Formats: sequence, structure tokens, C-alpha cells
Amino acid sequence: MPILNRAAELQDEVAEWRRHIHARPELLFAVENTAAFVAEKLKEFGVDEIVTGIGRTGVVGLIKGKGEGRRTIGLRADMDALPLTEITGKPWASKTPGKMHACGHDGHTAMLLGAAKYLAETRNFNGNIAVIFQPAEEGGGGGNLMVKDGMMERFEIEEVYGMHNLPGLPVGQFATRKGAIMAATDEFTVTIKGRGGHAAQPHRTIDPIAIGAQIVTNLQMIASRTADPISSVVVSVTKFNAGFAHNVIPNDATFAGTVRTLDDGMRTLAETRFRQIVEGVAAAHGAEAEISFHRNYPVTVNHPDETEHAVAIAGAIAGEANVNAEIDPMMGGEDFSYMLNARPGAFIFIGNGDSAGLHNPAYDFNDEAIAHGISYWVRLAEQRLGL
Repeated sequence: MPILNRAAELQDEVAEWRRHIHARPELLFAVENTAAFVAEKLKEFGVDEIVTGIGRTGVVGLIKGKGEGRRTIGLRADMDALPLTEITGKPWASKTPGKMHACGHDGHTAMLLGAAKYLAETRNFNGNIAVIFQPAEEGGGGGNLMVKDGMMERFEIEEVYGMHNLPGLPVGQFATRKGAIMAATDEFTVTIKGRGGHAAQPHRTIDPIAIGAQIVTNLQMIASRTADPISSVVVSVTKFNAGFAHNVIPNDATFAGTVRTLDDGMRTLAETRFRQIVEGVAAAHGAEAEISFHRNYPVTVNHPDETEHAVAIAGAIAGEANVNAEIDPMMGGEDFSYMLNARPGAFIFIGNGDSAGLHNPAYDFNDEAIAHGISYWVRLAEQRLGL
């Protein structure tokens, strides 16, 4: 079962949709034009029910099969772009300075639209397919809002599947794993409140920069001395702001970053140790610490049975040798996790070839992957809802 002939026929048309979306990137929930484009295409395909405004700007299309079955399977793509300035120089490059599709959500949306067109034409399944187009994956938690809006109940979705491109994985290959596949991504901001003064008289101050630097260093003890060596935790301080002059020790310093983990136990332990280290080091030097610790996206956990289905379909399309069913977990986050917490399902990676990395201004989705992605979605729908 290689890629579908019809999927190959659709590739050029779908690539044009992808490039249209790529040239018009929108951020977070402000994807009104992209959502309207999606809804118009679904209407053009003859999709049975089209609902907009789920999770603020999400779109869901329901495609009914030939049989009398009532089971519904959800297939999800994300629509939003990133706040980056594109440097690809491609004819379809972003027309909006400071915004670009640097994560391939344009490709995800286009591939799912291609699958929707195919499924609406053939309807070779017994039940319903819900094609889910989600806003605000890049930090806004759009998947969470769609779930909270009652999407699963409204469309009676029983299983849900997601797909993301992966640079470095050859086109035509797939990769996934059972269990945790992507990390929880918690965010923190810490303000160290000391006492400022003259740089020549540090003994009269409580230096928030020196204290903050100690805290940053000590936070790495969470991974090296708190976590079990076979557990995964990454603490990254990505911002540190303090001071305004060469000869002045400031009153306060602020730093921020993320804590990433692959299971809930480690997630809780990391937060506990984080707070202990920050508060303890600050107190030891006479400073105060204000901590904002936000639990962001949860761990993305693939369900065993559904992952087996996904691997079988990918193998039938690409050949078993071209499917890695035991890819190492990644420490990036993904808000498809909320949908997998609500319903069983699986998240899979599709090869983007030798491209620039995700979230890179030189990145572009590889249109050669389109037929493979459409074939995966179609065969998965037909396999899970067989006639």
C-alpha cells in the first residue's frame, strides 16, 4: 500500500494551498484569514458539517461515510505561525514582516485539507471523520481551548490523531513511539529583590545579580542531583535582565525560562526543587524571591493501541523499514497533548527531509511530503472506520 495515486494527483494543488497559507502567516488565535480559507475549502469539498469558532478560531469539518456507523475519528492539524522574519527568499515567502510559518503548520493544514477532499470524494468508511484545524499551538494552548469548548462531546469523537513534520527525517519516512513522545513545558519568571547601591560599595548592597547568577547555576542541580539519571528533565534559563548603569548595583534582577519533563512525577519534583533552590539561595543572601511558575502544556502521551494502528498504517504506506516505532522522546512541547488527555490517540512525525530546523527563519515545509501525509490520513481514517 504505497502512497495513494489520488494523493499524488492532489500534490500540486495542495502545495498551492500550502504556499498561499505560507505567504499569509497569522499568530496564535488571530488566524481568522487562515480559518476562513480552511472553511471555504471544506465547503467546496462538500463536507457535511462545518463549524467555526471552536477554541475561539478553530474549525472542525465532519465528513460522513457510506455506512450507518456512528463512530467518529478526529484528525488534527495546527494553523498558526511564529513571530520570526523569514529569510528563505522563496516566491511564496511571508508577506508579513515579523511573521512566518517556521514550524510547518501551513503544511499540516494543507495536508489535512487534501485528505478532507479525498475523503469527501470517496467516503469509503463506516462512521464519521472530524477534520480539526486548531489555532494557537505555538504557546496559546488552542488545543486546550477546543477541548474545553466541548469539541470531543459535540462531534462524539472517540479517537484523535495528530501529525507533525520533522526536519532531518527523510521524506517518505515516519516516526513515533508509545507513551511519552513530547515533554511538558512549564514556564517560570523569577524576580530577585535585593538592595541597590554603588558598584564600589557592594558590602552596602544585597546584589540581586550575584544572587541570581548563583540561582541559575544551582538550578542545574535539579537535573544532575535531583532527578534519577534515567529520567528526563531540562531546566533552561533563557532571559536574565538587570541593571541600567556600569556603576550601579540594581535593586532587583529578573530571569525566566522553562522546565521540561516527560512524566508527572518528575514534573512535580522539579517544580518543588525549583522553588526550594530559588527561595533558599535568595534567603541565604538576605534577598527576597518572587516566583511565577506556570504549568504549561502537559506531556504528550501516545496511547498504546492507537500507536500500533498509526505505525501499521505508516508502514503500509512507507514500508516497515521506513517507520521508526521507537523514536526517542523529544523535549519540545505540543498542545495536542490536551486532546490525547481527552481521548485515546497517537501523534506521529512525518519526514521533512534535509531542511532547516523548526523555528528557524530559513525553514520551509517540504512539499514532497504532501502525498505521504495525505495517504497516511486517508488510510488511517479508512482503517479505523472500515466498511
